[in-house]
Amino acid sequence: MENHQLSPDNPMILEIRELLEKARKNIALQVNTELLTTYWNIGRIIVEYEQQSQLRAEYGKQTLKELSKELTREFGKGFSRSNLQNMRAFYLAYEKCQTPSGKLAWSHYCELLTISDECKRSFYEKEAVNSGWSVRELKRQIESSLYERLLLSSGDANKEKVLSLAQKGIEIAQPADIIRDPYVFEFLGIPENKPYLESDLERALVMQIEKFLLELGRGFMFVGTQQRITLNNTHYYVDMVFYNKILRAYVLIELKAKKLTPEAVGQLNMYLNYYAAEVNDHDDNPSIGIILCTDKDGVAAEYALGGLSNNIFASRYVLYMPDKEQLVAQVEAVLKKWHDKNDGNRQ
Repeated sequence: MENHQLSPDNPMILEIRELLEKARKNIALQVNTELLTTYWNIGRIIVEYEQQSQLRAEYGKQTLKELSKELTREFGKGFSRSNLQNMRAFYLAYEKCQTPSGKLAWSHYCELLTISDECKRSFYEKEAVNSGWSVRELKRQIESSLYERLLLSSGDANKEKVLSLAQKGIEIAQPADIIRDPYVFEFLGIPENKPYLESDLERALVMQIEKFLLELGRGFMFVGTQQRITLNNTHYYVDMVFYNKILRAYVLIELKAKKLTPEAVGQLNMYLNYYAAEVNDHDDNPSIGIILCTDKDGVAAEYALGGLSNNIFASRYVLYMPDKEQLVAQVEAVLKKWHDKNDGNRQ
């Protein structure tokens, strides 16, 4: 008697599984969109009632408290006073009914509503959708001041760049688009003043590879560490190798527990030349090199990296969350300089 048992990878089972998974995602998306629309409308009703009644702040708080009690009694959890305040803020932030993305949960929006700057909030919303961030990942990116770091990374922050980040999120079209400065490695738990070796840093990053990939950004896939290159019977080892599927290019990362040196640039340039000749496929774009170091002198970095045919970048990394107020102040200073320059050109 023949055995007609179907294996899990049977084409029919695979097709049905794909159909059911797609249906499940679509249902979840519809439910989430309906929930967000409902919360937006609850916020609208609260705001309109306040405006019609011309309630003073203290009476408004009391109204929310009473409303919370009544809705909780009738509908159960989810209607605490703080959540109702979030619904009110949700409506005010999206008053023109710019439809919030159903791809983000209510918890995402509660986190986004803590950001008062509209451009900054829009950036994090776009990136949370584009990169599929969990609420925890979104919170971490906000706390690490990703928005400010991106504005400062290329050294040419201006109003156009602010608006572009707000409207589109991170656009990855060229190697420079994946660079951040500084990179934040607070998740490694390495004490700031404790001496460490480059091998310690590499080992810690591998152990926290998912968090490192989050910090690197969209499109990165981990290839491996200590990737061997042999030239004239001499072995060299690339610290970490990734592949960015958006740029279709290998990304070679060298880790330094000290400031940038010309020797590090020369060595990485050699690695990139090797990859171009021996590793890259015909449809791969030229590989990208990143040196992660504790510090870099602006003038020395300019001379060390200048005139190279390969894409090599040097970025600092820090082992702690950056000072958010300091980064904001730096962005504002750069923007003011840009505005002053533009105003001067118009005169």
